[in-house]
Amino acid sequence: MSSPSWRAFRGRTAAALAPLALALAALIPGHQAIAQVPAVPPTAQPPTPPPAVKAPQTVPQPATRNAAGGVLSWLNPSTAPFLPVPEIAVDPDSGSTVGIIPTWLKTDESEHIRQMIAPDIIHNTYFGWGAHARIYDYPSADEQWALTAEAKQRVERGVNAQYQEGRLRDRRWSVNLSVIYDRDGTPRFYGIGNHTPADHQTNFTNEQELAQGEFGFNLTRAWQLQYTLLLRNVDVLPGTLPRILSTDVLFPNVRGLHSTKEVLNRFALIYDSRDDIVVPTRGVEWVVYGGLASRNGLLNDSLFSETGIDGRGFWTVAHNTILAAHAALRYMPQADHAPFWALSTLGGGQSVIGGGQPLRGYGAGRFYDRNAFSATVELRRKVGSVRIASSRLDLEVAPFLDVGRVFSRLGAWPTSELHKVFGVGFRGVARPFVVGYVDIGYGNEGTAVFTGIGYPF
Repeated sequence: MSSPSWRAFRGRTAAALAPLALALAALIPGHQAIAQVPAVPPTAQPPTPPPAVKAPQTVPQPATRNAAGGVLSWLNPSTAPFLPVPEIAVDPDSGSTVGIIPTWLKTDESEHIRQMIAPDIIHNTYFGWGAHARIYDYPSADEQWALTAEAKQRVERGVNAQYQEGRLRDRRWSVNLSVIYDRDGTPRFYGIGNHTPADHQTNFTNEQELAQGEFGFNLTRAWQLQYTLLLRNVDVLPGTLPRILSTDVLFPNVRGLHSTKEVLNRFALIYDSRDDIVVPTRGVEWVVYGGLASRNGLLNDSLFSETGIDGRGFWTVAHNTILAAHAALRYMPQADHAPFWALSTLGGGQSVIGGGQPLRGYGAGRFYDRNAFSATVELRRKVGSVRIASSRLDLEVAPFLDVGRVFSRLGAWPTSELHKVFGVGFRGVARPFVVGYVDIGYGNEGTAVFTGIGYPF
């Protein structure tokens, strides 16, 4: 099961754009030659002029050439000591971000990325100057870990650490551990319901400390029993964005303002026949889960209960073409004491099992209510490949359709009154572990653009 805390953490988003930005740059006219023409070997020298020809003006040329070549080689992905990836991100909630990501990639003999170091320096329209430090390590297909940290001039900062082992399920146990501190100034809240008006937009600052463990008992490579323990403290603070009301001003009585502690115990039965958990081309995954969240302990002072089903499938329909589909249904039988941020939500670019679901024409958390249904279908078509920094990058184009709704009554029909979003995604895939994406969706409230890491489901 995906870790909601890991996918939600924004500190690693920009680093994921490195593969995508490089793949796009390599396919843009004027950049393709840089990506594909081999570097000149260091020992290669221009022909020596005949002795009879006097050309004193060319005497300093070797030094000039070497100096210029040393600088220009930084712009050639095949010879650069690191990859200077430009960062340009636009998000319906986070504003515009520009910066530079010097990226170091370590690959193995199969041209698979084994380590990525990707710090950056950025400027955001809302929060000013900032920086990230990131390291992602992939010792094997069965194990990986990551550490990221960020800080900006205003409001935002965070640290995120994750460790995963047993990803292939060829041993008895699989473990996924996450520890997070995050202060996010971008979340929006429009009220509760499937038809909350856009002009009710408010902003709050979400500060959380979180520790999560997912422990899977592998019955076979396909079947798994999983237990999730999540400990979280959430502070909902006043919003800081200009020209947007703070949530506590427009919705002073909504449950979940200020500080709330949560202890979530969730059990799941999982069937997974996908051929790859990061870049699947065939197979299905089904997850049936149920959980109980309380303020302290296992059964004390219950906040809410949950139950749901999440399914995704992948079929090769033509050469280099994958049909991918996803559906999720989440119910909260008991939610009288649930904070608003724990309700079912639609909006944004990522699916989280037991959490928010994508609706890529709207910002994250655009619609809140007790229950939610969502479905997505997209056609992932590989359109090119390029070799950069000893790694092969595949470029994909994926037209998609998202639909979904939230609702309060348990007896309501999930597929009525659906919101619809049409769009297209562009993905850079550095197998076997990294997928960077840009997804552009159009819904009733206009166009939204999302960038980040991983497929939406």
